[in-house]
Amino acid sequence: MAYQTDKVHYTEAGKWNPLRILALLGIMALVVALTGFGISRLKKPEPETVPDAQVSETESVTVPEELSDAEGVLTPEELEKESWFSRLVRTRSKAEKLLSEMSIRDKVYQLFIVFPDQLTGKPPVTEAGEDVRDGLDRYPVGGILFDRDNIQSRAQICNLLAQMQSYSRIPLLMTCDEEGGRVNRLMKTVGTPYVGPMLSYRDKGEATAKANAVTIAGGLTSCGFNMDFAPVADVWSNPANSVIGNRAYSTDFDEAAALVRAAVEGFHEGGVACTLKHFPGHGDTYEDSHNGLAKVYRTWNELEEAELKPFRAGIAAGADAVMVGHLIVGEIDTDPATISRVIVTDMLRDELGFEGVIITDSLQMDAITEHYSAGEVALRAMEAGVDVLLAPNNLGEAADALLSAVEEGRISESRIDESVMRVLQLKESYGILK
Repeated sequence: MAYQTDKVHYTEAGKWNPLRILALLGIMALVVALTGFGISRLKKPEPETVPDAQVSETESVTVPEELSDAEGVLTPEELEKESWFSRLVRTRSKAEKLLSEMSIRDKVYQLFIVFPDQLTGKPPVTEAGEDVRDGLDRYPVGGILFDRDNIQSRAQICNLLAQMQSYSRIPLLMTCDEEGGRVNRLMKTVGTPYVGPMLSYRDKGEATAKANAVTIAGGLTSCGFNMDFAPVADVWSNPANSVIGNRAYSTDFDEAAALVRAAVEGFHEGGVACTLKHFPGHGDTYEDSHNGLAKVYRTWNELEEAELKPFRAGIAAGADAVMVGHLIVGEIDTDPATISRVIVTDMLRDELGFEGVIITDSLQMDAITEHYSAGEVALRAMEAGVDVLLAPNNLGEAADALLSAVEEGRISESRIDESVMRVLQLKESYGILK
C-alpha cells in the first residue's frame, strides 16, 4: 500500500497542465533560436574553396571576403529543401524578403538590363529628367547599360547614375563595357585611368592582369557603376577573328585561364561585380555576332580542352555573371547558345557548376533580330536557363511575352523566381540593396 500511495502522489504532483507545456515549448524555441542547435544556416559559413582539380597544388582560390556579406543567403533550390522550422527561425536575407513582396510584373522586369533610351524612347539620355523617372516607373528594370553616347563628363555621369538610382524602387545594377583598349566607355570620355588592350599585357603575368582590373574597377566605382561587362574570357585562337582580337587576354588557352582568374580577383578587390564573356567562346569564329550568327566548330570535348578553360578559371575565382554569346556550336545544338538549354543549363550551369547570374549578349544584335522577335527570344532564353535579358529589341514586347507565358503556364512563376533571386542576391552581395 505504501508503494501505491507514493505512486499516486507522484502522478498528481507531476501532472502536466497546458500552461506548463506552453512555457516549456517557449523555452525550447528560445534556446534553439539563440544557439542555432540543429540549424546549420545560423552558423557562419566556412570560406568557399575550389575543388583541387581546378587549381594547382600550390594554390587555392577562395571567394573574396567582400562577397560574403550576405550570410545565410539561400538559393531557390535550398529554400525548397529547408524545413518549416528552420525557415521560421532563420532571419531572411534582404533578397528573400524583397522577392516575397514583389508582384509578378516587378519580378519579370527585374530580369532586364536595358539602355537608358529604352526607358524614354528619346536617345541619347544624358540627364535624368521626368522622362527617365516615368520610364523607370513604367519599366522597373533590374539594371541599366550605358554607352559612350550617355557619357559627357565625370560630374554629368555621376549625377545621371545617382538620380536614376533615386528614382528606382529597387536599386539598379549600373553597368557598361569597360574592358580596356578599344572597348571602353569611361577612359576616353570621363578620363578614368587608361588601360590598354588586354593582349598587350599577356607577358606581364597574373599580377598585372589583376592590377589592371583593380584600376578599371576604381574608375567605374568613382562614377557610381557597380558592375562591369568584363573580363573577356574568349581566347584569340583564330587570327582571322577580328571581333575579339586584342580584347582577349591571350592566344593560349591555359595562359588565358590564369590571367582571367587574376582579373576576376582584381575586379572584386576593386569592388565591382564582373562578367565573363562570351560563353562558350567567341575567339575562334570567323563571323562577328554583331552582324550575324557566328559559328563555333567544336565538339563538347574539344571545348573542354580549349575554350572552356578560361571560363572554368573565372568561375572558380568567383565571377558574378557569365554572358552567353550568339554563337552556334553545330556539334552540340543547332540553336544559338543564347537560347540553347544544352549550352546554358547542361554545360554552363551543370557541367561547369556556375551558380551566378547568366546573361545574354545584347539582343539588339543582328544575329538575333534577323531571326527572332523580341518576345520569342525572351521566352526561349528563359526556357534555356538564362537569368537576365540584355537590351531586347522591344522591351515591352519581351516583358509582355514573359508575363503571358507565366499566366498561360508555359513558364512557372517559380522559374522566374529562381532568376530574380540570383539577381537580387548579386545586388545584396555588393551592398546595392538597402
